[in-house]
Amino acid sequence: MTDNSFFSMDRLIEFGMGMAVAQQMVKSMNHSITDMHSPGTMNSMEKTEPKFFYAMIQGSQAGPFSEQELTRLIGEKKIVKETYVWMPNLPSWKMAEQVPEVLKLVALAPPPFDKNK
Repeated sequence: MTDNSFFSMDRLIEFGMGMAVAQQMVKSMNHSITDMHSPGTMNSMEKTEPKFFYAMIQGSQAGPFSEQELTRLIGEKKIVKETYVWMPNLPSWKMAEQVPEVLKLVALAPPPFDKNK
């Protein structure tokens, strides 16, 4: 074997070292991409727990409600931006307009249909 041959000992060591470095780089990049979060987007690799909410409806605590159930109650005007709500990460009850997750649902709810117009 000559020193320029791919199968020379020096070339094999270089190749092995290059592969080890490449594997470490791939592992590092995969870890970085998994932990990456872009504001305003959902990270598909991120595990999300289902959200549930409680609300004060007609003076009584009601719930837990899923986002879909909360959206339905907002559409029925049983929950408005002044309604007190609570979810597990909140230290105390707050008005819906002070909880971004709920305010988003209030803002996205369609206005009531007026058949006189």
